Amino acid sequence: MATSNQLESLLLQLDDRSYKSYRDIKGSYQFPDFTLVIDRVQGDPFASPSQVRVYLPQSVAGFPSELYRTDSRAIALEDYLTRSFDWVAGEMSCRRGTGNSGLIAITRVGQSVLERTSALVSDQEVEIRFVVGLPARGRRISGRQAAEMLCQDIPDIIEQSIKYEVLDPAAIKHHVKTVEDADWLRQQLGTRELVAFIPNGAILPRSSGVDDKPLQEDAIAFQSPKTLEVAFTCPNRGLITGMGIPKGITLIVGGGYHGKSTMLKAIELGVYNHIPGDGRELVVTNPTAVKIRAEDGRGISGVDISPFINQLPHGRSTEKFSTTNASGSTSQAANIIEALEAGTELLLVDEDTAATNFMIRDRRMQELIAKDKEPITPFIDKVQQLYTEYGVSTILVIGGSGDYFDVADTVIAMDNFQPQDVTEKAQLIAKNYFTERTAEGGKNFGT
Repeated sequence: MATSNQLESLLLQLDDRSYKSYRDIKGSYQFPDFTLVIDRVQGDPFASPSQVRVYLPQSVAGFPSELYRTDSRAIALEDYLTRSFDWVAGEMSCRRGTGNSGLIAITRVGQSVLERTSALVSDQEVEIRFVVGLPARGRRISGRQAAEMLCQDIPDIIEQSIKYEVLDPAAIKHHVKTVEDADWLRQQLGTRELVAFIPNGAILPRSSGVDDKPLQEDAIAFQSPKTLEVAFTCPNRGLITGMGIPKGITLIVGGGYHGKSTMLKAIELGVYNHIPGDGRELVVTNPTAVKIRAEDGRGISGVDISPFINQLPHGRSTEKFSTTNASGSTSQAANIIEALEAGTELLLVDEDTAATNFMIRDRRMQELIAKDKEPITPFIDKVQQLYTEYGVSTILVIGGSGDYFDVADTVIAMDNFQPQDVTEKAQLIAKNYFTERTAEGGKNFGT
């Protein structure tokens, strides 16, 4: 295997040659502390950056095995190292010519902790995968700049971001244990007959619609109503309390701008783990949950949407329905059926992004348009069947139709971003104000 000194010499020899000559550096190079592998060399300074890997022996990296002994901990540690490399590389990377020259970058990460291939940790080594933009002047090789970047900057980045001895052990352990607790909580939901859990003290509002970081000013900490409060003893954090959303049909109601969609969004993203300090790091949801919405214009291929849409004009069948341009209601029906085929146990629906004619058909419309003239069976008449026949729960944000009180098991009202259990009140309203609408769902879900 060639050495780092040989790589430096080769880069200096390539100075001012055609950019395509960079392909000569493809291969493996031994540095004092690690091995650098150049897997793919870009053919042009404006093309996708070159792909490289670094292998750092665990004897040098020095990470205790307790930090990666389980899948949950390993994913958390790898996420931490990806963030560490990204931060240091961002500080040291600088423009070194045309195109992507001088770029040193790794997978960009957000607030979620996901299993990635940017960093891999084992008992033997730590592997980091990233990209570099090989320097150029126009379309000529800038050899000296490349030598500085590959032979000086990359070793410095590895030294500052991937070695345990220079990192913050407490921060790493906190990161790992937070993710482990979230995974543990998610595993407990089924045994407690819950589909989601939001801890007391969680910060659900985000900084903005385009910034997923937590709201810093005037953020209201979440506090569960006593009637829905549950407690868990996490393996690391210990006792934690918060709101457990039970299986069945749950409505989230409330006035506009009071946090209905904000809470549903947090529940939606509760299938993922989040970094410490995110505010939602212990918000967990059934991992099979699927957000359902209308998608006007989407394609559908061979989906049986007959439980929701049937008896089309001209006798067209919906048992194997296909289209290249679905309507809102048709697309929402297909989304639900596809989610069921994928094995979901929880549907998440927000009326803001749902097709109105798919969600409800009130008594007046039923009187005006007879059922045999309406191909759509509204969701309100199928949602209970989904749960009783298939065990599929639904959490629905609704602010415009109290008809759903008739089918709800739990009703949560959001008031200034704080939840209140109004189930009994909603059931009393449903009893006192009968809708008189006719159920159109048939005897079971498939009819």
